[in-house]
Amino acid sequence: MHSENIAAYIGLDVHKETLAVAIAAPERLGEVRYYGTINNEAQAVRRLFQKLQGLYGNILSCYEAGPCGFGLYHQLTAMNIKCQVIAPSRIPKSPTDRIKNDHRDAISLARLLRAGELTPVWIPDLTHEAMRDLIRARAAAKRDSRVARQRILSMLLRTDKRYAGKHWTGKHRTWLANQSFSQPSQQIAFQHYCQSLEQIEDRILQLDQEISRLLPEWSLCNLVCQLQALKGVGQLTAITLVAELGDFSRFSSPKQLMAFLGLVPGEYSSGNSIRPRGITKVGNSELRRLLYEAAWSYRTPAKVGAWLIYYRPDSVTQYSKDIAWKAQQRLCSRYRSLTAKGKKSQVAITAVARELTGFMWDIALAAQSPFSQQKQN
Repeated sequence: MHSENIAAYIGLDVHKETLAVAIAAPERLGEVRYYGTINNEAQAVRRLFQKLQGLYGNILSCYEAGPCGFGLYHQLTAMNIKCQVIAPSRIPKSPTDRIKNDHRDAISLARLLRAGELTPVWIPDLTHEAMRDLIRARAAAKRDSRVARQRILSMLLRTDKRYAGKHWTGKHRTWLANQSFSQPSQQIAFQHYCQSLEQIEDRILQLDQEISRLLPEWSLCNLVCQLQALKGVGQLTAITLVAELGDFSRFSSPKQLMAFLGLVPGEYSSGNSIRPRGITKVGNSELRRLLYEAAWSYRTPAKVGAWLIYYRPDSVTQYSKDIAWKAQQRLCSRYRSLTAKGKKSQVAITAVARELTGFMWDIALAAQSPFSQQKQN
């Protein structure tokens, strides 16, 4: 139950064109009723909530996170109306509930909001959301690049054209440029595939330049810099982690962050039977991929790299360097220990990625940012 003196709980089922609205009375067993459907337009929303405020006074509203983003949240908070954006994956659902429609969803949200059984997501400010969109545009371009490369390789395989060396090196690209086909239609198709890849790679380069240009102006630039003290964490990895996770202080412990990223082991136990499972893999799969890539850097013995020695002392604090060195010693030893016991390298890397997340959490809380306090060196 919510501690505030809430007079009504408003559940909103949000779609591109409409909003389904339900209202729950504040009493535990009070009435929950469907109010109706309105157009998903700023003026209609303003009129509705002005009316609800006049009827009930202090109200709390919620809706599921989804493709409509946080525009409704920002509009309601600007009207001094409390609003929560709910994580869809954490909404309790009955296995016997076989009927789904807008008004039932709105009623369910209002009832669960009153019971305090919903989990809100973290809401980025407008500047942070804009940087996150830029990072996601770059990630989308990288996915397009992988698809374009696969199209080229698939066509070469179909036409029995093989390259003996490593793909996508300078020599391989020169070899690609010299390929010719007996059929003009195939030559045209191959040239279009290659031109498409060039355009995508140009787009990635432009996005990288824009990210580097805008990074110094971002309020979390220092946090990005501090995370790069860790071995295997480059600028792009650090920016992506900060853009997607935002407020590291919302995680009360490193274990909570690990669980949020789906890096903790699952379990399926009953009675005296305990059955551990693999990691849960909940949350952002792109962040897990980046952490796996960073974790591969810890296969080799720990050593003080050029980054920790030569990087500007006013950019990376001594505290971050100390944590980075501690992380190297721990994680390199951890990888060797697990592989020596016969664990597969993928299992060892997953364990390293999980512990690396904990060191990131420590550095992030110590970094100077709008979300956390500066820890003294």
